[in-house]
Amino acid sequence: MNDATEVLIVGGGLHGSSSAFHLARRGVRATVLEADYVGRHASGVNAGGVRTLGRPLPEIPLALLSREIWHNLADLIGDNGGFVPSGQIKIAESEAELDQCRARVALLEAQGFTHERVIDRDTLRALEPALAPHVTGGIFVERDGYALPYRTTTAFRLAAQRLGARFHEGTPVTRIERRGQQWFAHTPTGTFSAPHLVVTAGAWAADLARQVGEPVPAHPEGLMLMVTHRVAPFCRATLGATGRPLSFKQFDNGTVVIGGKLIGIADLAGRHGEVDFARLVRSAQTVTDLFPHLRDLGINRAWAGVEAFIDDELPVLSRSRRADNLTYSFGYCGSGFQLGPICGRLVAELVLDGHASLPLDAFAIDRFEHAGHSDATHAPVTATASH
Repeated sequence: MNDATEVLIVGGGLHGSSSAFHLARRGVRATVLEADYVGRHASGVNAGGVRTLGRPLPEIPLALLSREIWHNLADLIGDNGGFVPSGQIKIAESEAELDQCRARVALLEAQGFTHERVIDRDTLRALEPALAPHVTGGIFVERDGYALPYRTTTAFRLAAQRLGARFHEGTPVTRIERRGQQWFAHTPTGTFSAPHLVVTAGAWAADLARQVGEPVPAHPEGLMLMVTHRVAPFCRATLGATGRPLSFKQFDNGTVVIGGKLIGIADLAGRHGEVDFARLVRSAQTVTDLFPHLRDLGINRAWAGVEAFIDDELPVLSRSRRADNLTYSFGYCGSGFQLGPICGRLVAELVLDGHASLPLDAFAIDRFEHAGHSDATHAPVTATASH
């Protein structure tokens, strides 16, 4: 069933679709195997932040380059993904939190990064006058913003298909194995094969990596979002908070989307995320603390999906250290949406060139062995996993 495919991609979210697109741009046909439908989990159930603000240091070069792609996304794939360069602000609610913001920016500047800027109370209130008076300042990044996750993922998929990539939805990979010079992906509808394999399977990727003896300390979480009824315009930027989880934005239609790594209930085997309403209540409290006039605003709906979180809070973006022609891209810990455009390009480089144009050592699959986290016993290469 390989149909002359050169690369198999397991996982059809944004990172899988972006990888297929960038491979296709270089003349390589990929087949994407998606267990559910494209954009079902982390790629469709996230707050849509196009955020360089607050990134771990190793991610910053990737995030900055990816942001430039976002600003020109329509030229690349024919659709801007609903990208709005709203700017992003991380709010400080006390002097102690504002000191944390100052320390963060000083650390970045010592590393040569100047994209984050500390702002005081007056500047913050000038940018967002509806904020509660107790805020003390924060960090502002002008060129950040937000986009629409499902629209973006679909746009990358369509762009990849126009260049020859093939997508099979409802096709969970239950087992991977390498025989000779080929990789084989076994699914309930048949076996697919290609010389190269890319695993972008989100919360299900760690099971596949374990099959080739590369265990990763990853666990699934249920990410949640909620959207409110419409309200008169009051907020222009995309907002986060220093001391508590928050991702907050108002769309042009007046609705407000509230997220920010809101953790729900993950059913990995059932491929299902469950909303935890008690946690949503706490998030709503954060919003009304910052915008008291929203206290009586109703919630229109809430939903959840499943994402992979890794113990050191960095993704795996790496060639395999144990098997030939195997590349990984997963475990973005709820922050992978902004990185999707650049990571797809880096995956294509790893597959076709054997190395990437940006330093990726911090994201290597074998870093857990070096840290003493790997399992003593490795599963066989033909073990069963689900995606």
